[in-house]
Amino acid sequence: MLKINNFTVNSMSEGCVTDELPRFSFSLESNHENVVLKQAILTIDDWVTETTDQIEIPYTGPTLLPFTEYTVQLKVTDNYGEVAEKELSFETGKMSESFKAKWITFGDYQFKEKKVSPKPIYFRRKFSCDKKVKKAHLYSTALGIYEAKLNDNKIGLDYFAPGFTSYRNYLQYQTYDITEDIQAENELQFVVAGGWAVGAFTYARRNRVYAKRQALLSELHLEYEDGSKEVIGTDSSWQVTMDGNMLEAEFYNGEIFDATVNMQKSRWSDASLENVKIKPQILAQYGLPVRAQEEFQPISHFKSKSGVWIYDFGQNFAGIISAKINGKLDQKITIKHAEILMDGELFTEPLRTAKQEIVYICKEGEQNYSPSLTYMGFRYIGIRGIEPENIQITAKALYSDMKEIGDFECSNAQLNQLQSNIKWGAKSNFVDVPTDCPQRDERMPWTGDIALFGRTAAYNFNTRRFFDKWLLDVKAEQNPGGGIPVTVPLVRVPTQGEIMFPMAVDHWGDACILVPWAEYLARGDVGILRNMYPTMKKYVKACEFWAKLFSVGKRRRIWLLWHHYGDWVAPEGGLWTWMSRGRFTGTASLANTSRLLSQIASILGESEDAAYYRKVSEETSDAYQSILLDKDGRIKGKKEFQTGYVLPLYYEMLKDKTKKQTAGHLARIVRENNHHIGTGFPGTPYILFALADNGYVKDAYKMLLKDTSPSWLFEIKAGATTIWERWDALREDGTSNTGANDGTNGMVSFNHYAAGAVGDFMYRRIAGIESITGGYKTFKIDPIIGGGLTYAKAEVETAFGKIQSLWKIEGNQFVISVQVPVNSTCYLHMPSGVIEELGSGEYCFTEHKEEEKDEF
Repeated sequence: MLKINNFTVNSMSEGCVTDELPRFSFSLESNHENVVLKQAILTIDDWVTETTDQIEIPYTGPTLLPFTEYTVQLKVTDNYGEVAEKELSFETGKMSESFKAKWITFGDYQFKEKKVSPKPIYFRRKFSCDKKVKKAHLYSTALGIYEAKLNDNKIGLDYFAPGFTSYRNYLQYQTYDITEDIQAENELQFVVAGGWAVGAFTYARRNRVYAKRQALLSELHLEYEDGSKEVIGTDSSWQVTMDGNMLEAEFYNGEIFDATVNMQKSRWSDASLENVKIKPQILAQYGLPVRAQEEFQPISHFKSKSGVWIYDFGQNFAGIISAKINGKLDQKITIKHAEILMDGELFTEPLRTAKQEIVYICKEGEQNYSPSLTYMGFRYIGIRGIEPENIQITAKALYSDMKEIGDFECSNAQLNQLQSNIKWGAKSNFVDVPTDCPQRDERMPWTGDIALFGRTAAYNFNTRRFFDKWLLDVKAEQNPGGGIPVTVPLVRVPTQGEIMFPMAVDHWGDACILVPWAEYLARGDVGILRNMYPTMKKYVKACEFWAKLFSVGKRRRIWLLWHHYGDWVAPEGGLWTWMSRGRFTGTASLANTSRLLSQIASILGESEDAAYYRKVSEETSDAYQSILLDKDGRIKGKKEFQTGYVLPLYYEMLKDKTKKQTAGHLARIVRENNHHIGTGFPGTPYILFALADNGYVKDAYKMLLKDTSPSWLFEIKAGATTIWERWDALREDGTSNTGANDGTNGMVSFNHYAAGAVGDFMYRRIAGIESITGGYKTFKIDPIIGGGLTYAKAEVETAFGKIQSLWKIEGNQFVISVQVPVNSTCYLHMPSGVIEELGSGEYCFTEHKEEEKDEF
């Protein structure tokens, strides 16, 4: 039986409101083998299109009207003649229609303090509905972050709307259907905090970056049963106050909330129209909203020596607490948050200037409270001001509403915990933008982290809308010379040293290529490559420029200038050691990005570009080999380091003999280092590939399974539930490396996803699932057996359906079961070298396995 699964419009199966032309995708399921899609018919009103595509099929019909619901009908037929049908709905937003409402603010508020966030501003509008309401939709945005309520009930499920974008260029608005909540008499209320646009942000605590104070823009569209319509938009008839319950709200410091305040008795005044200086394009939300996800109960609590009640939630994550309180009038409760404990107390030194603190002032009796305009990175909380019998505390994770689509497990419990840590590292840092960490005074969208983690992220989650939103900002923020800022959206930090380097920065700027490439391989939409193609070309041109500057001959392909993070946070050395390796990481980066750009150009039919970038990659690879390595493939004139060998091996830069020699040198220094990891950011995702793919499978597994510091599994042994920023964030003796003496300004985080990019090796080599063409239209399953593992299982929901690989060692038999989606082709590689070509269906194969000495 043929069945349609996962039918989406603009990557959403429900609730889509769009100002863009819709694009449709679907996957299929069948109980037959070798099923192929023969025909798909999409219909919207009078528009009908016939196709055999399944990914991002564009709407090409008549102009869509604003504020209109459309139903899409899909009918598919397979090669067995079976038919399936499904439909979904979407709505258009404003489309090209501008807001009729006006930006409003509290005109008397002059916010001039530095390094702090503004006080939250409350807005309200009372209105009556004398007629029966057929439809009520609220369209809202802000400079700052907002929460909306109707008749004292929260509207929607979102946190931190309108989200973080390149505000000079783009601003999202949200759409909420509040039809069922409208009463005869109503009060619509907003509270707007500083957020990213106005509040203190970056480690330099810059504020008022995009606006001098908060502002609100909103329209309530009412349609009545009698056919009449009404729009209630923000204007000077709204009221405003700063005497609300929320006294402070900031990402770094937290919230101060006074429950004794009666908002009806607050001093309300007329709102002022705001002259907003920036003029972004205001679009219906195109990213994923931040939502409350998993809920945690404390697994233990105790009173510390300092008198604080410590609660342990058993998982490090980004989120907020929820409290049921039996309080006394004016009772003050303080809740601090931390990732780890030291000597039985909250360890807050890594937070630097961030307080991560909730202060709640009670009213009398039973009451509930949960922060709404901040979040924390924590596993532990410390409570003062109330005894445990008078408070019930839970916590909930907050992150972008990504669907979890991939998983991995095996016979090694520590690797299974590592997979959990990888996922929680991503969840904790995918809070509207891909941040570096969720706790200290940073939480910034660094490009280097996501550049290297992109493939791991795209396997575990459907990141399409998350990446689409962020890449739009990458395009917007690209500087005139072609460089990509190291944080996007860009917030300059002139007082702390400019972080928007006007030049290109290797591996950080590579995000403009590596992220869309990862998304293309995972989801298969050529459109994301085409949209980013001009940005990619401009970036590689900038990389070429900085490599050529003041250079001659082959050295014009050695990228030495100007700024490199190099082998960032490698276990050995500090800031200057890492950055001194920049000519290696930079040159390898240029070889890799130009190689990938050549492939992308071929996919897009840009044959001349493909040839040019292939030549750039070949010349850069030759320069690396002849200038940075000696004739024996060894690093020349410098102490050997793992990343210097990993990158040219994984990036396919070396010729046969040199490749073999260099792989040997890598294996040698890995063994000399007792199989401890020695790479920084650029080399970490690829070191196991560089070993295993070049004949050193046992060394790759020994490094993966190493459980003394520095290693992935030492973190597991130390009790980590997320990925650490530094390999030695905790040392073997239990002390923490806070980076106080290595030039990084006290930089240590216990929730930093970048090193979790090792997940890519687990999925593509241990389980063996690897896309050959975009979206896994064709893919291979080619597991590498080793490490004493007796089974491994992985599955991923692709653009075409679910792929599964499950292999087991049963005595002297290798047994593998695979699942292939409809309309896909799998090439299954057996240990003997036999390759099976498989169409859709479920299969099981067995092969005799020669016994090997188990070194694990």
